[in-house]
Amino acid sequence: MAERPAGRARPGKAVGGRLLRGVGVSSGIAIGPAHVVDAGALQAPEYLVPEDGVEAEVQRFAGAADKARRQVRKLKAKAAALPDSAAEEVGFLLDAHFAMLSGSRLIRGVERRVRQDRLNAEAAVQAEITSIAQTFADMEDAYLAARVADVREVGQRLLRNLMQHKYQAFSFLPEGCIVLAEELSPADTALMDPRRIAGFATMLGGAEGHTAIMARSLGLPAVLGTLGLLQGVHNGDTVVVDGIAGQVCVNPSPEVLAEYRRRRAELLAERAQLKSLRKLPSVTRDGTAVTLNANLELPRELDGAIDVGAAGIGLLRTEFLFMNRDDLPDEDEQTEVMTRIVESMDGKPVTARTLDIGGEKIATALRGYFSEPTNPALGLRAIRLSLKEPKLLETQLAAMLRAGAHGNLRILLPMISSVAEVRRVREIMANVVRRLRRRGVKIANPLPKLGIMIEIPGAALSADGLAPFCDFFAIGTNDLIQYTLAIDRGDEQVADLYDPLHPAVLRLVQFTTEAALRARIPVSICGEMAGDPRYTALLLGLGIRELSMAPNNLLLVKRRLRGLDLVEATRRARTIMDQTDQGRIAALLDDFNDAAA
Repeated sequence: MAERPAGRARPGKAVGGRLLRGVGVSSGIAIGPAHVVDAGALQAPEYLVPEDGVEAEVQRFAGAADKARRQVRKLKAKAAALPDSAAEEVGFLLDAHFAMLSGSRLIRGVERRVRQDRLNAEAAVQAEITSIAQTFADMEDAYLAARVADVREVGQRLLRNLMQHKYQAFSFLPEGCIVLAEELSPADTALMDPRRIAGFATMLGGAEGHTAIMARSLGLPAVLGTLGLLQGVHNGDTVVVDGIAGQVCVNPSPEVLAEYRRRRAELLAERAQLKSLRKLPSVTRDGTAVTLNANLELPRELDGAIDVGAAGIGLLRTEFLFMNRDDLPDEDEQTEVMTRIVESMDGKPVTARTLDIGGEKIATALRGYFSEPTNPALGLRAIRLSLKEPKLLETQLAAMLRAGAHGNLRILLPMISSVAEVRRVREIMANVVRRLRRRGVKIANPLPKLGIMIEIPGAALSADGLAPFCDFFAIGTNDLIQYTLAIDRGDEQVADLYDPLHPAVLRLVQFTTEAALRARIPVSICGEMAGDPRYTALLLGLGIRELSMAPNNLLLVKRRLRGLDLVEATRRARTIMDQTDQGRIAALLDDFNDAAA
């Protein structure tokens, strides 16, 4: 069985056990005992809010309540696909939760406690829940007493949103277990050690969200957006997560379990066979060299990147330094971590991206730097946050300059939209260089190349104007697709509209590539498209010669490109770029791939 990318579940034959369908976001098959993540009771912090901070605290609570309403709406939309009676029952329950989050006594009471008592929002929520529960209990009414559980559940949802991250204790789980949860954040996923966790599944989440990207990077089989996942499942139940078919099977029959084990063994054998490609050159059939780099979400993936023979690190996401902690990493800590990575690559290039916090990637320690935006994907994030809080950027640049003294390091700026932003970063970097030199600190010499992510349509369309101010481009297709097609890539409700083969997306990639080639600067792709062999021929045909991807996908892409004739791929890419229909584009690409298989 040849490995293929993860995807949405297709109708399948009935199997022993309970079969659930979702969206396969990270390929592979995991089998193990279930660990159900209990949302559990959170310990709410309690403190007095300064008088001039009360309105900001009320707004912070309003943001948490708004997020809770969106979560409940998502859950209700998913519940509609359950069998009739279950859909009705769950729908009534979620309607009640939604009502509690919309101008109810709970909401009004929390706002009053923040304003009158100057309590922080978490403590105000906890106090209001306790008060409502006591009121219901005093009425000695069995129906109202049963509603207390609902009030507490809504309160816990508000607390989780206010506290933004609840640390998950994955390190104490039994080896080989399967994590099942309503939702997991990228920060939660970052805590999963593939040596201990076999895979995971959630009720919420889409294929292109950052949790999915983290799963692929860690090589963990994963299925998101799984209907009814947590109903009737208990810790210790045998669970199969099929990240290829997008299916979760709970307590499969012995026959079905044996079949999954056979398929998993085939996949492992295929991956072992792929390792024979590790030392072979990354060249097409007609001898064109292609650089294959690895993306790193976490330092512990470094060994995997080296094992598959990555030519370098094409994207080092530095967000891991800020996640799952309550303080900010200082310059020395960041320098030490990045130096270790640069030295481990032994002269091969490492492209370190400055902080891209915001959107779905939240760091607790940065919570005070920005309020909850109405639309996180379009708010204060990435380079916008770094330029608004230049101390953050100065610290990162200083660490990168120092780490660059130990090897080949490039600096990458996320979410650039204008020349002015690049100029401002260069000014800040020049000041940091002068400060470090005055202190006699050893830094990179020559200074690191400075490049930008092309991930906003406006940046792609002005790539000609940006190129003279940049040393290289890296096309981030994940956000480029999201912003071009106006699709929340973490929302499973619109996951089917997220299409890398949309003509608008391909034209932006083509426009950016041609602008870089005319300016004679390197251009790479570091989004998820780069790691899917389905797109390799098209990207090479458009002129891309450098790809960066999750280490687990690198040998799959190498196998594909070594079987390609670049002249034929370029001819097919030209034909594709003449098309206006996504279906026709997909058919042309798949036919080309099938003919080469």
